[in-house]
Amino acid sequence: MSDIATNVIVDGTLNTLIGASVVTWALILVKGVQHLRISYHNRNFSKRFWSAADIQAASQLPDQHGPAARVAGIGFSTLIETDSGASTHDLEHTWDRQELLDRRLRQQMQKERGSLESGLAVLATIGSISPFVGLFGTVWGIMGALTNISKSGSASLEVVAGPIGEALIATAVGIAVAVPAVVGYNFFIRRNKVIWAFLDDFAIDFVHLALKHGFVIERSGSKSANAAAARLTEISAAKKPAPKPLHDELIAKEAHA
Repeated sequence: MSDIATNVIVDGTLNTLIGASVVTWALILVKGVQHLRISYHNRNFSKRFWSAADIQAASQLPDQHGPAARVAGIGFSTLIETDSGASTHDLEHTWDRQELLDRRLRQQMQKERGSLESGLAVLATIGSISPFVGLFGTVWGIMGALTNISKSGSASLEVVAGPIGEALIATAVGIAVAVPAVVGYNFFIRRNKVIWAFLDDFAIDFVHLALKHGFVIERSGSKSANAAAARLTEISAAKKPAPKPLHDELIAKEAHA
């Protein structure tokens, strides 16, 4: 076993672990920002949603972001679609309104779950294999060190401690990379469960609200259009001359006679 091969393998192991550490901390940072944004948007939307006068007013809330807002948006679009009166004959519309609404909400929740879980498999993989990668580098380095010691013919502490100590660094680096990856993975898994429970409760409440209102919701702007039409009717009626009473007409005819 040549010194060059040993150095290449040990250095390659260390470089791999350093790269894995960079990926780990980058994922932890990205997922941390993502969860902060999700928590903020969910709280903001939930507060505005439950403060609305009714489900019609809630459907017209502007500039909403986050998983809860997207789930609600799918629910509103489904209610508008089922109330539009358009005849559909495909398999997707073979369910009744409640079943279709529940199906659409579940599909959107699965999409949100996939977004939340993205990157966690990488953290789990790094946390699982990093100690073994470091151990591989250590074992290979120790083998090379022992080979060199046997060639030199000296087994003093000065000769043994240096090469073996350098080889053990790979194991230490592997453990240092694995610990934050495992901690980050467990933390984000716990946060995902909390967010998923929130979305599940919100979807159930949304279905109950839709059921309470008969799964009917107007398209955006239709209410204002109806109000404007009623106002125009009032204005046109006000411009028409009021009809004369019948008694006044009879008196006028007698006077002319």
